[in-house]
Amino acid sequence: MLERNMEKLIVGAALAFAASTLWPIVRNTLKPLGETGKHGAASLTGRIQYVLQVARDEVEDIVAEAQFERMRKQIDRDIAAELPSFEETGELTDAESIH
Repeated sequence: MLERNMEKLIVGAALAFAASTLWPIVRNTLKPLGETGKHGAASLTGRIQYVLQVARDEVEDIVAEAQFERMRKQIDRDIAAELPSFEETGELTDAESIH
């Protein structure tokens, strides 16, 4: 049992020494990779925000055009309902003579 504990102690000490020796190497290697990843993530975030803004603008344009078209048709119906037609009066109205 003393041998197993001694083996564990030796392995633990070797790992601690290796970790303390390798940590600066690993840190210096991973630091540039982390910075590159951070810049890449920021760039990707910017691109996603741009694409979403363009899509939002397009949807707003489509909605505005649909609302305008609906309003135009409603105004045309209202005008047509208010003006007497040729059949009712026997005369051309201004609206009918334009079309």
